Amino acid sequence: MKTVAVCGAGAMGSGIAQVAAQAGASVVVYDTNHAALEAGGKRVADALASLVARKKLDAADAAAVASRIRWTDRLEDMSEVELTVEAIIEREDIKAELFAALEGIVADDAVIATNTSSLPISRLADGLRRPERFVGMHFFNPAPVMKLVEVVAGRRTSTDVSAAVVATASAWGKVAVPVADVAGFIVNRVARPFYAEAFLALEEKVASAELIDHLFRSSAGFRMGPLELTDLIGQDVNYSVARSIFDAYEGRTRFTPQRGQAALVDAGRLGRKTKGGVYCYAESAAPAEAPAPTKVADPSGLPIVREGRAAFARLLDGLHGRAPRGLVGVGDALVGFSNGRSAASEAASAGRDVALFDWFTADAGAALGFSASSDSASAAAVALANAVDRTVFRIEDRPGLIILRTIAMLVNAAADAALDDVADEGGIDAAMRFGANYPFGLFAWAQDFGRDRVAEVLANIATETDDAMYEPSVYLKVAAR
Repeated sequence: MKTVAVCGAGAMGSGIAQVAAQAGASVVVYDTNHAALEAGGKRVADALASLVARKKLDAADAAAVASRIRWTDRLEDMSEVELTVEAIIEREDIKAELFAALEGIVADDAVIATNTSSLPISRLADGLRRPERFVGMHFFNPAPVMKLVEVVAGRRTSTDVSAAVVATASAWGKVAVPVADVAGFIVNRVARPFYAEAFLALEEKVASAELIDHLFRSSAGFRMGPLELTDLIGQDVNYSVARSIFDAYEGRTRFTPQRGQAALVDAGRLGRKTKGGVYCYAESAAPAEAPAPTKVADPSGLPIVREGRAAFARLLDGLHGRAPRGLVGVGDALVGFSNGRSAASEAASAGRDVALFDWFTADAGAALGFSASSDSASAAAVALANAVDRTVFRIEDRPGLIILRTIAMLVNAAADAALDDVADEGGIDAAMRFGANYPFGLFAWAQDFGRDRVAEVLANIATETDDAMYEPSVYLKVAAR
């Protein structure tokens, strides 16, 4: 579709207009607010100038893109478009009024799309004369940068309309993923454990906020840690999504909102925009760096079995995402990787002190989190990791530690989404990679780690915590069988 209208000249609307125009479409941007139209035009002009400065676009092409966007306060100027994308305030009544007006202006075969991130597509279409041409087209902010577009079909959306929107978004250079009309679609639903588990670990005093975020960046390859990301998104926005999804799924435990985040919202600590959230921010200050790594006071006095060191080095070298089974003897202690049980539980079973390392990706840095059943086991883990050039941070002992527990729960949420036919595995993986910037697809990670082992990790966490939230999804249990 080459003729496009965008309703709403805010950050999202102007971004969508830029995307369409850069792909060669003729675009009309509508807004009733003249100041918003001016700000939207300036936003696009500044973005194009930045692309020219970074040599991503030449000046002539940038001028051509700008010339393909028309800014108007007249709804009638949209009469000739093939596709209209609504990107206004998230209020159902105001959207409904706009859609009714659009139906009286655009052609009968024109597609009307909404960029809503939370409202049901089927319900928004209920009042339309032709609901079969209504579809969700959910972009992620900033639209010119983020690759994902969730294409959401309502109950009465035509398959031809969905296919046309997928083709159009793909032609605009986006990763277009067809999604069922459910609360949270893919990304906002599946991503809930990423934030919830971090707040839970913080509440349980497993590690400091700085260390939790540091481990996600340095051990697991995420661009941002979950706590600093909630500060960037806005604690109020992130918590509101958590609450709405929890309510939509009638209190399903996997989507339980976290008390620690609610407390931040109640206190007005909403993140960067209020100069304080999980972290405190000065005008340009970033969150504090992670604490110093855990060290052994006198490593020369610690007996390290040569074979144990070599075996552990081989385990690390051959890891490539798959946490090895078994424990390595280091002096009087055993050292290995978490399988969902706590170090204390492993020690009780083995009759020896145990230290357990969290999961990490071989492509990330040299940082590792670990827990231990005793100080002597901690010293063994530190010495052994240091012997193979790994930096380690001791955290409080808990089932599944931090990284493994979070990723296993993300896989669980993805499995539930697949079970509910929200999207197929490939679509869910693409959505999380390109909409949430995850370093890997969740099903791809589970395939590498072993789906049966993910189910085992979750079952172990559920047993130790006595919390049904961690029970493996039926989808994973079937895969395990």
